[in-house]
Amino acid sequence: MTTIILFHHALGQTSGFLGFADQLRDAGHTVHTPDLFEGKTFDAVDDGVAHAREVGFDVIGKRGTDAAADLPADVVYGGFSLGAMPAQELAQTRPGAKGALLYHSGIPSSEFGGRWPEAVPLQIHIMENDPYAEEDIPAAKELVGEAADGALFLYPGSGHLFADPSSADYDEEAAVLLMERTIAFLQRVG
Repeated sequence: MTTIILFHHALGQTSGFLGFADQLRDAGHTVHTPDLFEGKTFDAVDDGVAHAREVGFDVIGKRGTDAAADLPADVVYGGFSLGAMPAQELAQTRPGAKGALLYHSGIPSSEFGGRWPEAVPLQIHIMENDPYAEEDIPAAKELVGEAADGALFLYPGSGHLFADPSSADYDEEAAVLLMERTIAFLQRVG
């Protein structure tokens, strides 16, 4: 099947994040889940973002790229919210990516030195009224427009980390659909 490196969100490696990775493993995929926060977890997104700011977003990004260094190039990069940054950077800059899955986030491709690589398949999943949607949705539309094989899925609701059952934002119906679309993507690009 497919190898994926999956980066956690600002709450850290929560039980919900790790459970998501286990669902992908149960579907037959190899999933690597590097810990960008070195064991720290948080109850609120703002606290996790404050931690990342204190450590340095550049340091968090480097931890992500370092985690991929020993993996083969032909992997899928995935990331939730804060973790979408290293996932997107690697998909855009490391040759050989099989695809990218960005959850709850989209970042302008210019942040990582240029356009999205046209040949790298991309899926982005965001809730329509996510508190960060005002910035993320336009960036996500831009990214999908740059990819030859790109899709933006907008879910009804306002939760940010809606796919993580350990988050207060969890939305079971949206999370189930997101997982179905993720598994279909991984099967297709694998």
